Amino acid sequence: MKTAITAQLGQQLHLTPQLLQSIRLLQLDGMQLELEIRRALELNPALELEESQQADAEGPALETGAAEAPIQDVAAFDELPESSLWDVPAASWSDGDDDRMQHVPAGESSDPQVRALSSLALELSESELEVAAFWLEHTDDSGYLQQEPAPLAMIAAAQFGIAAAQAEALRQRIVHGEFAGLAARDLRECLLAQLDALPGRVPARAVARRLLGQCLELLGTHDYEAIATRLDLDGDLVREGLRLILSLQPRPGEALTAEASAYVVPDVVAWHADCAWRVALNPATTPRLMVSPSYERGLEQAGAEGASQKLRELLQEARWLTRGLSMRYDTLLRTARAIVERQAGFLAHGEEAMAPLTLKEIADEIGMHESTVSRITSGKYMQTPRGTFELKHFFAVRLEGASVSGAAVKAMVRRLIESEPAGRPLADEAIAGLLARQGIHIARRTVAKYREQLDIAPARQRRRVNVTVLAKAG
Repeated sequence: MKTAITAQLGQQLHLTPQLLQSIRLLQLDGMQLELEIRRALELNPALELEESQQADAEGPALETGAAEAPIQDVAAFDELPESSLWDVPAASWSDGDDDRMQHVPAGESSDPQVRALSSLALELSESELEVAAFWLEHTDDSGYLQQEPAPLAMIAAAQFGIAAAQAEALRQRIVHGEFAGLAARDLRECLLAQLDALPGRVPARAVARRLLGQCLELLGTHDYEAIATRLDLDGDLVREGLRLILSLQPRPGEALTAEASAYVVPDVVAWHADCAWRVALNPATTPRLMVSPSYERGLEQAGAEGASQKLRELLQEARWLTRGLSMRYDTLLRTARAIVERQAGFLAHGEEAMAPLTLKEIADEIGMHESTVSRITSGKYMQTPRGTFELKHFFAVRLEGASVSGAAVKAMVRRLIESEPAGRPLADEAIAGLLARQGIHIARRTVAKYREQLDIAPARQRRRVNVTVLAKAG
């Protein structure tokens, strides 16, 4: 085999560290970006927040720092809707004689035991509440007793100077109280207490009680025939009782866990003013960093030889990060402007005016790749007069054979069903015919698909419900 040297021409893409960092910054959501900036400020002394982020801004520039940005796109805080979402107070919480922490409402305790005792305090005396606290202290995270109730009742009797039967009676009040099943001995007692607490007449309650009392060990095997044989019941009745049991809460302690407050801070704000739509970045989610001037001066005075390699690397990383953040903010603002321009009808008139829109159309308009638009719109939210939406919400698929989006047609289907006569609900064929009169030609199965996505029953079921309601009204 003969060895030879050949020349070959080819193209290969190499991602520099700067480009990789810019791509990563694009896809971070608001919370992730905040954590990233906080970490960078802690690790890199060459970085610091811009002074405009810390001062009380009377007219901060919400646009990204491009010199060519039009002045009319920079909004003052008094122009923006609900500006209290992102106003940063300049004064300290402890300024003056007024302690502002006193004006912060106290939230509900996240401790399940405290929440349960707060509810029991409305019906128990102080001495009884102490015994109830004793029982709750001996429950696990799921709400069950960690020991058998008999010995615990003896301990409570000796500790509080009451009879063991009285301590057990207080436990039963907890088990059958507002949080049914709490402080129960086991799963059977917990679910039986929840069955008793169900309001009104429940047809399958008696069957469910028998299932829990006699066939609890068989429920996990799903052997319905064996359960029906043991209880001498019909299989359908067994399944009704089982469905009722599955609707109960097997871990009553979890019902007391405080739910985390789910809220979204918008990255972009769009509002209508002076007969035009305006778009601005939210300062609360767009913190701006700068390279510390004193750090740069120190490196210059030390000279290239006096400065260590580590310090020069920190300065370079700081410059990369500030440049990457500027690119992120500029891309986000340009993308939001393009979306608002295309979806002005939706912002003004609602879902039925949602225009078809794709990532490629926005990418072509702002001169970037589709993947860049996909990254910058994921996890980013826009506040509008119609509510706060993820930027992905504004991308709607064009309905085949029509000039409208699927989201708009779905909204039309909802409107037609909501406005239908009470006694004569519209069938899917009728809805398709009404849409055809408006120039939207879709098949009946498409209407059925949108109706199911809207969680709306078919016409025959809506007719049955309407007839029942009218009969009761009569």
